[in-house]
Amino acid sequence: MKKINLDIIGLSYSQTQTGAYALVLGEKNGKRRLPIIIGGFEAQAIAIELEKMTPSRPLTHDLFKTFANTFDIEIKEVIIYNLVEGIFFAKLICEKDGKEVEIDARTSDSIALAVRFNCPISTYEFILSSAGILLEDEQNADENEDDEEEDDLDNPVEELLQPSTKDITTIGADELEKYLDDAIAMEDYERASQIRDEINKRKKSS
Repeated sequence: MKKINLDIIGLSYSQTQTGAYALVLGEKNGKRRLPIIIGGFEAQAIAIELEKMTPSRPLTHDLFKTFANTFDIEIKEVIIYNLVEGIFFAKLICEKDGKEVEIDARTSDSIALAVRFNCPISTYEFILSSAGILLEDEQNADENEDDEEEDDLDNPVEELLQPSTKDITTIGADELEKYLDDAIAMEDYERASQIRDEINKRKKSS
């Protein structure tokens, strides 16, 4: 299967899970985004390395890197290779003395190690096709922003983001597509992924 390289686009608080974060990966030379919900510890580990901060004591992922370097083990690549019931599966492609070994790992831990070893992150087309969010052109996004300014009262995404969130399972198919478009325009990839999952679920059951 052809692999697709990914970049880390952003990291933000999860709006649906307390203490969790939304890690957004982006397709290189493409417009698709892959949102992944991760824990607070892993989010901190990724953010610290991205910001080039030095903790007072080594974090777990820093310890792993030091251990690997001490014994001449290199992580060559992180691959997100499967998606089962909303859970992403990843593996580390490690090399020592010219021999490659694959190690299964949580996706969040894998990304935290990828930024430390400065190794590529990749996935497969079937995962991006099923779980990816297609980013609209900037022109379309601008048009959506203009529409929002003209009619602030008719914005389904703003309603979704309020504490009294409307249950998306009760929304009609056409309106749900509108919710998805607006969520993408607002770059709320976590909410967009939930709406996308609901749309896919209805297509499978129809």
